[in-house]
Amino acid sequence: MEVKDNQFNRQFEAEVNGHTYAIEYSVQERKLFLTKIFQPEGAEDDTVINDMLKEILDNAEEKRMRVMPIHPKVVAFFKKNPGYKDMLPPGIRI
Repeated sequence: MEVKDNQFNRQFEAEVNGHTYAIEYSVQERKLFLTKIFQPEGAEDDTVINDMLKEILDNAEEKRMRVMPIHPKVVAFFKKNPGYKDMLPPGIRI
């Protein structure tokens, strides 16, 4: 799966089985705020979103950015993957 950064719409996008998944973001002061998730109707499985988040976070880590998980599914991802918690800004606990 390829995750593309659509800077015009400020969202990361992936095309899977003809469906578009997207994670909306904003960047402020070297922090990546992950604000909304868009997935096709009826897509109950979060596997695609989790795979997208892994790629997004790995890319953010390379750029030495901190990540602010705003959307509940992103917060849940951080809880299930404690290896990424060091990317949270100081003082933020999940």
